Formats: sequence, structure tokens, C-alpha cells
Amino acid sequence: MTILDTPDKETDYSVPALARGLSVLGLFNASTRSLNIHEISERLGVSTSAVYRILFTLINTGYLNKINTQYELGARVISDGFSYLANRDIVEVAMPHLNLLRDRTSLSCHLTIREQTDSLYVYRAFAAQRLSVNIPLGTRIACHCTAMGRILLTALDDIELAALYQHIRLDDYPSPAPRTLPELQALILNDRRRGWVQHRSDYSTAIATSIKDHKGVVTAAINLSGPDAVMDPPGAQDQFKNLLLTCSADISRELGYVP
Repeated sequence: MTILDTPDKETDYSVPALARGLSVLGLFNASTRSLNIHEISERLGVSTSAVYRILFTLINTGYLNKINTQYELGARVISDGFSYLANRDIVEVAMPHLNLLRDRTSLSCHLTIREQTDSLYVYRAFAAQRLSVNIPLGTRIACHCTAMGRILLTALDDIELAALYQHIRLDDYPSPAPRTLPELQALILNDRRRGWVQHRSDYSTAIATSIKDHKGVVTAAINLSGPDAVMDPPGAQDQFKNLLLTCSADISRELGYVP
């Protein structure tokens, strides 16, 4: 390419019609679910005739629906967007957030998913200090015995919990784990209402909360865990809990969850 062939500005490559079409789609969000042509025209600052051609194209390609005089996002946007979100690996999304949380707190962070009645550890942000809690990847622990496991069970209602644990002997597990199904159901109900769980064991404390997908379903759990010597000073647990909840919100938002 000679100097005469080089565009003077990056805008020489832009496609105005495409940009306007994307601008139309960008007008819709959780608080603005439908608009008429005059509202779209006014917000874009273009004539209704120009907007009409854009809307016509977006409707034909499935990106918009028209109901009477109102326009709203079509199935193409919703299905394509959710398909992308659903296919993003939860570890891929959560990893940088958990690493940052580990760096901010100097505590270990873990990510688990539920497989039947087990909590499966799928990622660990290792806290490289002498006093730390680090559970190896691939570890399975009964859900009702841990903070993250209990958080994972909050995705289930009483009937689903009963079906899941119908053949499980809860009284085989040591205290403080719940020893009956009604006790487990009451515990999970309180956990769901609270939104987080704290659990002590073997001179350490873990605080866990949920990760939600674009449908608002609990699909994973994360925690901060450390020795009691680090977790017990006044105000420490509240500070760690707030950082954990913020991290959870950031991960869930990236997965498409809108509170």
C-alpha cells in the first residue's frame, strides 16, 4: 500500500448504517424493554424515515420484534447472547476475580460446583503464606458439611432437597452437620435468605457465597478461607465477607446476571 492509499482517518472504515443498527439495539436494557419509532428517532437524533429502514432490517434478521407500535429485542439477540454466556467456562470467568480477591486479602479462595450431593473443587487461588487453607482441585466434600456446599444447595427447594437426599444417611456425619432432612431443609432455607454461609472447622474459618448465571440460578460457590488467627480479629470477618460478596457480584454480572 502506498501513502496515497492509506486512509487519513480510522473513520474511513466505518459503516454508518451498521453503527446505527447497533445503536438501536443499545437503546434496550433492563429498564427500557420497548420503544416506539418516535422515541428511537429522538434518542438517536435521526429522522423517522431513516430509523424505519433500520428497524425493518433488524426485524427481518430477528434482532427486533414489533408488537403493535412498540419495538423490543428479538429472539436472535436473546438466544445468541445467552448461548455465549452459557458456553463461557465458569472457571475462565471467575479466575481473574478470585486471583484479585486472594491478592487483596492474602486468603485462599476456592470455586466449587455441585455434583449430586458433593461439592467439587474446580479452582483455587492459592494463598502463598505459612498460615493458609488450600484444598486441592478435584476434591469432593459432602455439600451439607461445608459453607460452599450449603450455598450450592440453596439452588434447590425443599422438594428437590428431599429427592436428592432420600437415600443419604445424614446421621452418619459428625456434628455440626445437620443430621436429619428437616434440619437440613431449615438450615438451607436460612442460608438462602442470608445469601452467605460461615463455617468453622479445624482451627480455620470459611465464608462462602453464590455465583449466579444469567437466569439468576445458583450455579457455583466461592469462598474465602483462612486460619482463625487471621479471621477472628474484630471487624475482620465483616471486611472479608463484604469483599467476597463484591467479588461474587462481579463474577455473576459477567455471566449475565442482573439483580
